[in-house]
Amino acid sequence: MNVYDSARMADILSPLGYSMTAEPEGADMAILNTCHIREKASEKTFSELGRLRNMRKSKQASDEGDMIIAVAGCVAQAEGKEIMKRAPYVDMVFGPQSYHKLPEMLAEATRGAGQILDTDFPVEPKFDSLPDEAIDTNLSAFLTVQEGCDKFCAFCVVPYTRGAEFSRSVDSILSEAKRMIAGGTREITLLGQNVNAYHGEGPDGRTYSLAELIQELAALDGLWRLRYTTSHPLEMTEDLCRVHRDVDILMPYLHLPVQAGSDRILEAMNRRHTADEYRRIIDKLRGYRPDLALSGDFIVGFPGETDAEFEDTMQLVRDVSYAQAYSFKYSPRPGTPAAALEGQMIEEKIKSERLAALQALLNEQQLAFNKSFEGREVPVLLEREGKREGQLIGRSPYMQSVFVQSPTHRIGRTATVIVEEGNANSLRGKLKPGDIASAA
Repeated sequence: MNVYDSARMADILSPLGYSMTAEPEGADMAILNTCHIREKASEKTFSELGRLRNMRKSKQASDEGDMIIAVAGCVAQAEGKEIMKRAPYVDMVFGPQSYHKLPEMLAEATRGAGQILDTDFPVEPKFDSLPDEAIDTNLSAFLTVQEGCDKFCAFCVVPYTRGAEFSRSVDSILSEAKRMIAGGTREITLLGQNVNAYHGEGPDGRTYSLAELIQELAALDGLWRLRYTTSHPLEMTEDLCRVHRDVDILMPYLHLPVQAGSDRILEAMNRRHTADEYRRIIDKLRGYRPDLALSGDFIVGFPGETDAEFEDTMQLVRDVSYAQAYSFKYSPRPGTPAAALEGQMIEEKIKSERLAALQALLNEQQLAFNKSFEGREVPVLLEREGKREGQLIGRSPYMQSVFVQSPTHRIGRTATVIVEEGNANSLRGKLKPGDIASAA
């Protein structure tokens, strides 16, 4: 979502004469767009600000003008006053719901109004104020359809930094998707902190589910592929499971975080589902789409987690079998209920050992999944040039990076690739002779 937000900030600033630079050195403005999900991301914010401060001093010393420094995103939302205190050289601090006000904030900053802080949750959604035209589009692009979360997992800061759940209207999403497609986008990933809780107003005045939104988008000419992320198990409704069977351009890959395999830990996390309920959702999804690949999120070392409860997580991973996954050691986030459980904190050494064991199992599953494609034909959306001469990189329906030798004029097409080698993080193959399709 930060990638999407950053692109829209560029859209907003474009009419003011700003364009993106490849590197921050020498820039007229640097916006650090931040995430607050994990502790290290917050720490890195202040480290990066130190680097930007030095760049600003160098630019000023060389008489090349000044550099405006801004901090955006969830760290800004959660720690705005602390940022302004620890980094008084920062000009603007604004949360993820306020970036549509960039022109006004920038005008104040250039007038020398002092540090500007805007971390309010506006009454009017920011999407109503964003420009209609994007300055750039990509072959594969993100499209935010839902923001915020009402689930209040005990470890998570999202409800406090992104706010309550909000869904955009179907019409506004379709309009943005059409502009993206006209600009060359062929694959769209629908975004939301809790995307499958989508409940936007439809053109007929009734509330549409994510499944219905997907069906509307699938009818658009020129769109070849659809994905959505990130989902919560509680919102995997029957119609959403079924749409994986019924909509051809919805790719057979789903990111569905579970976080843990122990029912007691899941309850302590306030996930509001059990491990077996999660397993049953996976069984239902695979009943509708047998080739569906799963990815997930896992937290090890949650306060009070025992060896047996960690083993419950390992068993769930064995039962489900993941094509990809993200796993982390628990880190307390300020203001969350889990952060108050200090007496139950797990030793860092134990957390590291558990994470290593979990990642070894997940890596084994990911390699086995990729190896299973050897000798198979896979439709690959060719996206960009690789590092080697004559090499292109594309994406399979299952989110795998695929490396293939091909002329550059085939970028932007879907090609049938015969997979020769499945590696830990990618596939390598060759083009099927004479088979270059024009659609997914």
